[in-house]
Amino acid sequence: MTRSRIAVAGAGYIGQAHIAAVQATAGLVLSAIVDPAPAAAAIAARAGVPCHATLDQLIERDRPDGVVLATPNALHVEQALRCLRAGLPTLLEKPIAVTVAEAETLVRAAESGGTPVLIGHHRAHSPIMAKARQVVDSGVLGRLVAVMGSATFLKPDSYFADGPWRREPDGGPILLNMIHEVHNLRLLAGEIVAVQAIASSAVRGFAVEDTVAINLQFAGGALGSFLLSDTAACPRSWEQTSRENPAYPTHDDQDCYVVTGTNGSLAVPTMRLHTYARPEARSWWKPFEVGVVGLVREDPIVRQMAHFGAVVRGEAAPLVSARDGLANLRVTEAIAEAARTGRRIELVS
Repeated sequence: MTRSRIAVAGAGYIGQAHIAAVQATAGLVLSAIVDPAPAAAAIAARAGVPCHATLDQLIERDRPDGVVLATPNALHVEQALRCLRAGLPTLLEKPIAVTVAEAETLVRAAESGGTPVLIGHHRAHSPIMAKARQVVDSGVLGRLVAVMGSATFLKPDSYFADGPWRREPDGGPILLNMIHEVHNLRLLAGEIVAVQAIASSAVRGFAVEDTVAINLQFAGGALGSFLLSDTAACPRSWEQTSRENPAYPTHDDQDCYVVTGTNGSLAVPTMRLHTYARPEARSWWKPFEVGVVGLVREDPIVRQMAHFGAVVRGEAAPLVSARDGLANLRVTEAIAEAARTGRRIELVS
């Protein structure tokens, strides 16, 4: 079988994860690395591939079948547009852009042309999320009523010493971490149509938030509450509960989402299910039937890369489209605005 040639632009932490995923995926071969940093040349040498300083060099001298863009956020739109002009299928790391306006430009370009763009919200490829969505869609929970979520974790002082910009506006957990959660919440409960938020920087005293309480309204009528904090010594976050990233310790008795309907609830990622056996006799005086939904755990980064291979070959449409990436960014920006102004923010598509 002819293998698709994939180049990875950006040889930082997430770029190296993509490089490993390409190397681990049948039907794909790493063709090149694009990064002007001196360290990238050594990474390329170890992988046995050339290293180009720019995307233009890659496209002109060593054109691949597809490109992974794992570069700084500010370069996302410019570089994705360059790949689209060259007709190269692209896996663009999240966030799709720094601002909604920039993202809209990329969405228009992606939807007007015939070249696919997959946005790298890798949790969309998680078997845990796929199973949770299957449970919700099955109707076993009844009509969706509410979603409770959390991303509570403790970033060490060194995190801010190594990157002082993280102490400043736009360096906090709303824009750095919440965009992951927004996509998961949309997968579980549908489109988000309004948000409210209260932010605090009381613990660290930085110019940026460290803790945020968020209210969400979904298009189907369900409501959500979400607690976000990067200074909370608490394991109720996706990284610390999903067992998908071995860099984080696992607390497999904890959950970060609870999806609740009129007939039951599902806790994610433990997949504990509580439902009433007889919907016609539902009551808080009646016991629940309790079970655990079975699933198989796999690395979503690797699954995402296999999907990208199918996209490159024309066998699949992107699971997370540019428009999905825009929707995630729009909600995240709305949360930041709600926290800043104290207003309820309505979202328009």
